[in-house]
Amino acid sequence: MYIRELHHRTARRLGSVLAAAVCAAGPITVCGPAIAQPPPPTITPFATPVTDTCPHRDRPPAAIDTSEVPAPGEPTPTALPVPDSPIGGKRLGECGVVLPTGAPAVPPDISATAWMVSDLDTGAVVAAKDPHGRYRPASTIKVLLATIALRTLDLDTVVVGTQADADVEGTRVGIGPGGRYSNRQLLHALVMASGNDAAHAIAAQLGGDEATVAKMNSLAQSLYARDTRAATPSGLDGPGMSTSAYDLSLLFREAMSIPLFAEMIGTEQFDFPGFPADPRIPGDQDHPGFPIANDNGLLYNYPGALGGKTGFTDDARQTFVAAAERNGRRLAVTLLQADVLPIRPWEQAARLLDYGFALGPSAKVGDIPGDEAESASTAPELAGPPENAIAYSAQPRTESRYDELWMTLMVGGLILVPILLVGTWHVRTRRR
Repeated sequence: MYIRELHHRTARRLGSVLAAAVCAAGPITVCGPAIAQPPPPTITPFATPVTDTCPHRDRPPAAIDTSEVPAPGEPTPTALPVPDSPIGGKRLGECGVVLPTGAPAVPPDISATAWMVSDLDTGAVVAAKDPHGRYRPASTIKVLLATIALRTLDLDTVVVGTQADADVEGTRVGIGPGGRYSNRQLLHALVMASGNDAAHAIAAQLGGDEATVAKMNSLAQSLYARDTRAATPSGLDGPGMSTSAYDLSLLFREAMSIPLFAEMIGTEQFDFPGFPADPRIPGDQDHPGFPIANDNGLLYNYPGALGGKTGFTDDARQTFVAAAERNGRRLAVTLLQADVLPIRPWEQAARLLDYGFALGPSAKVGDIPGDEAESASTAPELAGPPENAIAYSAQPRTESRYDELWMTLMVGGLILVPILLVGTWHVRTRRR
């Protein structure tokens, strides 16, 4: 009987414990008065950042880390001057969403703080948001480095990888000390896989990081990219780093005028060399070559995608520039300070491209300066590049003019020589 009573007491106690646990889990009527539960947390719905008050007219948002603190003894860069008139046309001085008259609302779910859609061939700006607002470019600035490298370096030249290449900060494609890499391979790694080690190896051939950054800034200024200042060759954040949706679109358009750049950003996979074993590491073996893949999601998922460039740093957030073709029309899209929510940057770019293609070729709110951009509102606003700006972009066009002049002289000479010979023969005949 004692044992039976002990079982009953144990059962009652166990029942009480279970009941208490059930009641603690939520307000159930059998447990007596309901226990008040705290309200669920409020979830703020997604909203595209508002830029109507031009919050970044002079400089990018404040950095969240120390990446932009100048080195000891180095001055803090001042803000880039803001042109008196917006480059590209009056409407591009607006800071909110800039649309053609009568255009429908832009697609939802665009988290980019600034963006722009432009015609890659005519230079027409189709639509934009805070086009001249200043933000950080992250690795999209590699477009500028690639432009200089493609016009300066011998692509067949082979360089040997260094430990400094391998130790560079950020995204690396996998350069190893002692590896042998052609500039063509390095450029594929730069634009396809955003290799900062490839950027370091390329910059070393252009005179080092400091000299390369100077060349990048000179080219940007010569192209009237007045919101752009590179601080590193790779796009890692640094003191004074800046660009805008307008400038990045301009720089991308310039790069796309180089056929090899367009080919590289549209390449899905590329074989990259390995490197030998490090004799300092016991047991280390040779590292074989490996394929690298393009990191641009738009290239794989958007019909007509031509390729582009991705970027990310903690301060810049997600950045993106790309292009696509539809029915013979090529549009470029740029995103700055975007996020992966509510959709990924390449998906945001896809929606904006769809929007731009739907507007049609006559839609325009401004221009990107160039041979094809003949807007009367654009030309008077270009004050010209600084005196020390090296017009790298003009080199191919200048060479073309020289070629034409040389050809003219050669043809003229071929015509003139027989005439002179015939004339000389006539003179001699008369004298005889």
